[in-house]
Amino acid sequence: MAKYILKVWRQANPKASGKFVEYNVESTPDTSFLETLDILNETLVEKGEEPVAFDHDCREGICGMCSLYVNGHPHGPATGATTCQLYMRRFKEGEVITVEPWRSAAFPVIKDLIVDRNAFDKIQQAGGYVSFNCGGAQDANALPISKVAADEAMDSASCIGCGACVAACKNGSAMLFVSAKVSQFALLPQGQVEAKARVKAMVAKMDELGFGNCTNTGACAAECPKNIKLSNIARLNREFLCAKVSD
Repeated sequence: MAKYILKVWRQANPKASGKFVEYNVESTPDTSFLETLDILNETLVEKGEEPVAFDHDCREGICGMCSLYVNGHPHGPATGATTCQLYMRRFKEGEVITVEPWRSAAFPVIKDLIVDRNAFDKIQQAGGYVSFNCGGAQDANALPISKVAADEAMDSASCIGCGACVAACKNGSAMLFVSAKVSQFALLPQGQVEAKARVKAMVAKMDELGFGNCTNTGACAAECPKNIKLSNIARLNREFLCAKVSD
């Protein structure tokens, strides 16, 4: 067992003042970071203290709920991985590990390390849909799509909406997330019916919810656990400009 010091942000509710609290915890190098938080919480409960509130679900790097800011990095120092895929071997024994919630005006803190990320859901609801025939399944070759376009659309669709891009951006911009959701449809023929209305509605909702402007620093793509490409932002800008010009 190795000993670590967790410096955790504690905040009782959205209106309360928060502060960092240090805890000593023992774990093994092969234990995941979330499991280490579980160990900490078991210790706190045994002492009759309030456990640390944090989001988690699948613990397989799929859902994006494990939105923790660890030692200055969204999801921690591991690249291309979510917090649940982060292991204690990334840290030195005795190291002080700072754990914070996402820092963004659009993601208000609910409690401790949990933030409200409903803003992403609202953006997708504003325009994230396609028209399709509700009859029988079409033949696989009925809508020819190049492999390049299909691969790019699939890469964009791999965005899990965790919010790491917003947390990494100095402006709190959601452009990488929105561009991924626009790109996954813009690259496919099925997404062309609502393409213009979709991009305008999603960008308008993003601005309405208080996300910052994009200044292309690239921090979002560098910290994205699914390696969403920065080039998606260029596609979003192009789609938005074409939609506005055609009005």
